[in-house]
Amino acid sequence: MHWDVVWNNFGYFLLGRFPDGPVGGLALSILLAVGGIFFAFWVGIIFGLMRLSKRWYIRIPSIIYIEIIRGTPLLLLIFWFYFLAPIIFHRPVPEARSTLVAFTVFTGAYCAEIVRAGIQSIPKGQMEAARSSGLNYTQAMIYIILPQALRNMIPSFVNQFVSLTKDTSLAYIIGVQELTRAATQVNNRTLNAPAEIFFTIAVIYFIICFGLTQTSRYLEKKLSYKTAGRMRQQEIELIEEDIGVP
Repeated sequence: MHWDVVWNNFGYFLLGRFPDGPVGGLALSILLAVGGIFFAFWVGIIFGLMRLSKRWYIRIPSIIYIEIIRGTPLLLLIFWFYFLAPIIFHRPVPEARSTLVAFTVFTGAYCAEIVRAGIQSIPKGQMEAARSSGLNYTQAMIYIILPQALRNMIPSFVNQFVSLTKDTSLAYIIGVQELTRAATQVNNRTLNAPAEIFFTIAVIYFIICFGLTQTSRYLEKKLSYKTAGRMRQQEIELIEEDIGVP
């Protein structure tokens, strides 16, 4: 066994050549995942709301985007943006930047479906009550519907973040210095500890994804408990109104 190879290169797995060079390894994988889910969240909000629009010229482009992207492998999208961006901008685009765009576009389509499902899970009476209080559709959506729906979406967004964290390993194919590529470089340099190296990388991915999954489950239970508590309170209030309790 050659665990000394793993130990001697563990810092490289975590940070790449940083601070003597650009950040890489696990740190870059996390940056790509966090950046991808952050921008994808806003893309998902926009296209999720567009898909719920009653105007066909707003709804149809959203449906086309969501269905095409969800039916396209992420690896193919990475290739598209990596080779297409220099043609559009007439200059080279850094690999990490084009990968981040691909992650955003890909994850944004899934976030749009999360947003759509989250909004549709809110009872229609909420919108009707908001409209009857004098709010227009946009104001009711922003101030009444979305805040409630977003709380229900949190576990799904965390699960999507877990998936994207694992998908950052695909950036290896175009030379992005993320965790998997850092491990491959160390393996190609040493050639005597592939099992130890890639077992370590698998453990690192597992620890991160397991922690995020547990966070998602905790949030889901907490939100379910709060929702049940509100429903019980509403039932009590209705019963008190029926029996005339002041």
